[in-house]
Amino acid sequence: AAPRPGCFRAGELALAEVRRKRNTTLKLLCRLAAEAVLTSPGGVLPHRDIIGQLPGQVLRTSGGTRLLLRRPSLEEYVLLMPRGPTIAYPKDISAILMMMDIHPGDTVLETGSGSGAMSLFLSRAVGPKGRVLSYEIRDDHHSLAKKNYRHWRSAWEIGHMDEWPDNVEFILKDISTAAADMKSVTLDAVVLDMLNPQCALPVVHPSLKQGGVCAVYLANITQVIDLLDRIRSCKLPFLCERIIEVTHRSWSVLPAKIKHWKSSQMVETQENIEEPPQN
Repeated sequence: AAPRPGCFRAGELALAEVRRKRNTTLKLLCRLAAEAVLTSPGGVLPHRDIIGQLPGQVLRTSGGTRLLLRRPSLEEYVLLMPRGPTIAYPKDISAILMMMDIHPGDTVLETGSGSGAMSLFLSRAVGPKGRVLSYEIRDDHHSLAKKNYRHWRSAWEIGHMDEWPDNVEFILKDISTAAADMKSVTLDAVVLDMLNPQCALPVVHPSLKQGGVCAVYLANITQVIDLLDRIRSCKLPFLCERIIEVTHRSWSVLPAKIKHWKSSQMVETQENIEEPPQN
C-alpha cells in the first residue's frame, strides 16, 4: 500500500527526541532507509518501523525507551548536520537576515561557506527567483557545504512533496581575487563570515547596490575594531549602522514543589493548595 500523505518516506530526514534526566532532551538525526536502524542510548529502532508513520508518533526502542519522531526544522538540521568549521548559529543568522532585509528574488553574496548553515537560510530567504553566491577558499569546507545543502534539498523534496529552490552557487575561490567576477553582478546584500572581512570589502562594494546592506559576522570585538579601522583608512563608502551581540536564554518551567515540614516527601503545590497540612 502507498504511504499516507504526510507519512515518513525512505530517503527523508527524521528527528528522534529522547527525554533524559533533569528535563533535558537528546535529539538524533537520521536519513531513513528500509534496512537501517536508529541507535539511541535506550536501544535501537529499525527505520522500517518509522517509514509509513505520521510525524508526531511516539515509538519504543528495543530497550523500551520512548522516542518522539518528527521532521527536523531547518534550525535543527544545521545544528545536527556534519560540521567542519564552527557554524553561524541560527539565533545569529535570524538577526543577520532581519538586518539585511532580504526579499524573495534578491541576489546575495556570502563569503565563507563553512558547513553551509548560512547558505541554507539565505536560500530560503531569496526563494526560487533569487540567487546566492557562496565563496569559500578551503576545498574541504567547500565540499562539505555543498554536501549538506544537497542532502537537505533531497530530503525536503521527499518529505514535503515540493522542491527546495536550487539557487545557491558554491564557488571555490578567494573572494579577494574575485574582482573580475563581481563586475557582471549586482548585489542586493552581502554577508561576510570570514577571518579578515576587510580584505573582501574593496572587492564587493562596487557590486553592492546603492543603499545595500553588508552584514559582517565576527567572533570578538578586536576583529570589529580592525574592520572599522580598515574602512576608515581606505575611505571605503560604508557606514557602520550598529554592532550587536545576540543572546539566547532557555527557560525550564516545571510544577513548583515544596517539602512538608520535616518530611522528605516532595508534593506538587498545584495538587495540594486547598488541602490542610498533614500530621
